[in-house]
Amino acid sequence: MFIEAIESVSKFTRPIHTILRTYSGKQIIPGAATLFFINEDGYALTCKHVIELLTNSDNVLKKYTDFKIERDRLPKDGRYKQNLKGLELKYKLNPEIEIQLKNTFVDCVDMMSGFTWYTHSKYDLAIIKFNDYKKLLYKNYAVFKKDTSTIKQGKQLCRLGFPFPEFTNFIYNDATDDIEWTTTGINISPIFPLEGMITRFLVEENRVFGIEMSTPGLRGQSGGPLFDNNGIVYGMQFSTKHLHLGFDLIDKEILMNNKVKKVSDYSFIHLGQCIHADIIKEFLIEKKVKFYEE
Repeated sequence: MFIEAIESVSKFTRPIHTILRTYSGKQIIPGAATLFFINEDGYALTCKHVIELLTNSDNVLKKYTDFKIERDRLPKDGRYKQNLKGLELKYKLNPEIEIQLKNTFVDCVDMMSGFTWYTHSKYDLAIIKFNDYKKLLYKNYAVFKKDTSTIKQGKQLCRLGFPFPEFTNFIYNDATDDIEWTTTGINISPIFPLEGMITRFLVEENRVFGIEMSTPGLRGQSGGPLFDNNGIVYGMQFSTKHLHLGFDLIDKEILMNNKVKKVSDYSFIHLGQCIHADIIKEFLIEKKVKFYEE
């Protein structure tokens, strides 16, 4: 049903790869998000929370750098461990705290001096503009649904994004205590489609701002397009909500490997939430960004 649409939409949908390290050690944790291009001028859409992640990486690194400077000044005496704990408290460091965060845009443009962004004042929506590129690495761009009155419950739609990151082009440099991108390893992650039915609409102040889907938006699909079987874009994935079904099983006896075992299960339904095309188009008009519709 969505074969040709996925092929079309994948030409302008791209991953954002992220690597991070926590204070617990040297392990690098890979992650991903999604953006999709909306015109031939290097403009794309993603989630506000994705932009906040991108722009906060320098602050995360500065905090850890400042900590290391103070740590290296501590006398290596009998009070070192105690003084180090005090310094960790000062910088609010614990094993789960992120101390390094780096991002890269994959197959978007050949080069850039940076990017400009605009975040929506109310919704989880952002525009990103790549600056000073010489060549675009995406093909084509999104076309939005023009007559949104036809967006109704029961319509089957699809989302595209980059969950389950498989890229491995990164290392921890022990000599510099740094995480780095490399030219070796796998530098891509497979694109992942997920279909679903429109179940309900998200409404605030008597205004529809989002579309609820019968299937979840997966981690890594945030910022990805929601589209029909013709590849026309209806919205953008931004979050997933979890509703308790009430079909709980507590200490239920089942037969497993010829043995009776007691299990408990608490059932939830996971529903993807997407920013509605009307909200996206209004934001693009407000920021005077060109887009296409059909």
